Amino acid sequence: RGRLLIGVISLVVVGLLIADIATYALFQRSLLDRIDSELTARSTVDTAVFILSGARGPGPAVDYPAGTVTELLATDGSVAASATLRVGGSNSFVKPVLPKTLPNQGIDHPSTPFTVNGTDGKTQFRVTDWPENSFGGQLVVFAIPLTEIQTTVNELLQFEGLISLGVVAATAILALLIIRISLRPLERMGTVAREIAAGDLSRRVEPATEKSEIGRLGLALNGMLSQIESAFAERTASNRRLRRFVADASHELRTPLTSIRGYSEMLRRGAAESPADSDLARRRIEEESIRMTGLVDDMLVLARLDQGRPLEEEPIDLQAIATDAVADARAVAPQRDIKLTSSGPVIVNGDDTRLRQVLGNLVRNAIVHTPPQTPIDVTLSTEDCVARLSVTDHGPGLDPEEVDRIFEPFYRADPSRSRDSGGAGLGLSIVSAVVIAHRGHVMVRETDGGGATFEVELPLAGT
Repeated sequence: RGRLLIGVISLVVVGLLIADIATYALFQRSLLDRIDSELTARSTVDTAVFILSGARGPGPAVDYPAGTVTELLATDGSVAASATLRVGGSNSFVKPVLPKTLPNQGIDHPSTPFTVNGTDGKTQFRVTDWPENSFGGQLVVFAIPLTEIQTTVNELLQFEGLISLGVVAATAILALLIIRISLRPLERMGTVAREIAAGDLSRRVEPATEKSEIGRLGLALNGMLSQIESAFAERTASNRRLRRFVADASHELRTPLTSIRGYSEMLRRGAAESPADSDLARRRIEEESIRMTGLVDDMLVLARLDQGRPLEEEPIDLQAIATDAVADARAVAPQRDIKLTSSGPVIVNGDDTRLRQVLGNLVRNAIVHTPPQTPIDVTLSTEDCVARLSVTDHGPGLDPEEVDRIFEPFYRADPSRSRDSGGAGLGLSIVSAVVIAHRGHVMVRETDGGGATFEVELPLAGT
């Protein structure tokens, strides 16, 4: 603010100084030109001859300043005759100090006027001279004092100084007010910025409009703040998901490890004496090891997909994958009505193993979380260069809050279900990660009449 004010005042001062100097010089030059015109006029020659010749009666009707001097010089340069016009004032007896050599432009032709000092050292004269035929060619000098001009230009200089000081003072006051008013939005922005730095990322700066530079700055800052707020929110959510993932993973791994440790201690304490207990311990250790291995494998799949590792890309027929998945499901749950509806081969580019895992997890999820006699429909179709795969069940369905979290790792819509039958809650997380890795989209919605429908959309090959 201070630098801006100093800059404005400095610019005004420089402008006024240039204007004052130019006005002073031009006005002084104008006054001197007027004096020069009088000196070189024919009336000046006539006046000088009339006065120096001692003639009587009215002379030429020309008004000269008080203290005007005319002199007749002898051939040796001495003053032969001298007269002062309009005697009066402080410079009535001041004479011009002439140079040793005077210009000469011919008989009765006044020379170009020039300036000399007076005998008092203060007064200046504007002087012209010429050889006068009436006096046998002797030089006549005519000098007009510049006292009135100097007084006038000095008054002008004082007047300009006073005006300039007033303009500078008014400019400083007005500039300070304008700067304060103009920078007030920046002060508000600074206040908001301090509040944001204190942690309130929801605040926004004002003004935010396209009508001014500060408004456009506000728009840009608000856009940046929105991105920062979104980034912080995403980071917070990501950290929360990571902490929950670590906690859930630790919990899921601790359960089989606890079982393995317990059955191992059973064997060590003497389960060998009871064949039934020994078989139970070994069987449970093997089952828990297999479950823990599957859990670790699922976690590794999620980690690799989260790192963005590239999947294998080859033409895959989703109809063949769906046919195999339905056949496997019928073998596992022969009492269910599991139906596949497809209009023909649907080719996408992707990883065969991971796409089989997607459809297998969706069908298994429908089998596990619905009553035994509930039918399951698998539908495969294409629309607008997109392959659409849906798995529909007619079970109890999902609550709205469950829909929002259904694809989170280790989330189970039915927490009361045992881990042996319900799994660890990674199946749908793997489905979502694999589909996203294939540049697709997965969603869940309520089935008409009750139940849940999972829909997977993948780009067709060649699109």
